[in-house]
Amino acid sequence: MRNGFVIGPVLGALWMIVMATTIAVAMSFATGSAFRPQILWCLIWGAAAGVAYVRLPKVGPQVGVTAVVAALCLLPIGVMRIGEGVSGSAQVVALLLLGCGVHFGLAKILKELPFGALTRHEYEEAIIRFLTGFGYIFFTAIVVIPFYVMVMTSLKSQQALLQNPLDFSIEISKGFGLFRSYVELFRDFNFGTYMWTSFFVSVLTVFITLAFSVPGAYAVARFRFKGQKAFSRSILLIYMVPMIVLALPIYIAFSMTGLRNSILGIVLIYPVTTIPVALYMLQGYFRGLPTEVEEAGLMDGLSRLAVIWKITLPLSLPALASVSLYVFMIAWNEFLLAFMLLDDPSKFTLTRGVAMLNSSEIPRQHLMAGAVIATVPIMVLFLGLERFMTKGLTAGSVKG
Repeated sequence: MRNGFVIGPVLGALWMIVMATTIAVAMSFATGSAFRPQILWCLIWGAAAGVAYVRLPKVGPQVGVTAVVAALCLLPIGVMRIGEGVSGSAQVVALLLLGCGVHFGLAKILKELPFGALTRHEYEEAIIRFLTGFGYIFFTAIVVIPFYVMVMTSLKSQQALLQNPLDFSIEISKGFGLFRSYVELFRDFNFGTYMWTSFFVSVLTVFITLAFSVPGAYAVARFRFKGQKAFSRSILLIYMVPMIVLALPIYIAFSMTGLRNSILGIVLIYPVTTIPVALYMLQGYFRGLPTEVEEAGLMDGLSRLAVIWKITLPLSLPALASVSLYVFMIAWNEFLLAFMLLDDPSKFTLTRGVAMLNSSEIPRQHLMAGAVIATVPIMVLFLGLERFMTKGLTAGSVKG
């Protein structure tokens, strides 16, 4: 039924379960102790909170809504079962997070929701706000929690991991001793060379990819030739063939030509996987550029190559930046070809070096530290240049 006194308690109960589960998982990882939400009590207290947020605005101003919901959430009766040995401060933090999460969430979800009959717009808007909040929490959790576990494990000692592998808390009192695994990776496992090799290969891959994809995409977008449409539509067909199918032929060919176990071989094969997607991205952008500007350049006496260099490329900087970033990420994270073609540790890329750490003879915290080293630089690069990538991907999407 589309009534506030029904939708409010239902969404309040569901939101309480979402927040209690999220806080319980987060606190369990942070403290290494058990935090378990109690579903039945979450339903009861959540429904009561939902009624409060729908009902109180009808009987008076919203004074007291925060107090009522906070009181319901902070009551430790049944909402969350906390394991033994958990400090009082951790319990307070968990309950405060739960109270704040429920309060601000319901204040947004049930905003101006009437107690009586709801219009279709009010009903759908409340549902959409709930699903939006759930989506933010869910996708943030599946991204942040694995990264948190990876980072915390890399900061643990071997003794602490053996005592409790599921304890992801850290002892801040150790200071710089927490980064012992990172120091050992650069000192004993040659990770500085691996990072430089990956950076060198990724940059070369970007330049080679652009050198082939820019003229190719421009030709597909501007020139008319037999089979143009078929070629344009079949550019990404290479991605329909799994790389594992091509692994054996590539391995045999590179072994016969002496390119296996060499940086040159990696630099030659990586662009093969990136040029098609770069062609596909750039041709759509080039089609969106006004042809009048290029025709004016041709009428002024510029050659076609001069038009591309002086007019088309400057106008295409957003697309070139996004393609370069995307290609760099592909080359930096590539593992299968590096694992298959590189055997000499002195020539390993970063992903190949991380795979080397996956051994029973090497402590697990070293593997996690290597994963952090491989992940953080590309994450920082992406977050810093994400606006350019978004602008380049969306440019030219209207025309062409």
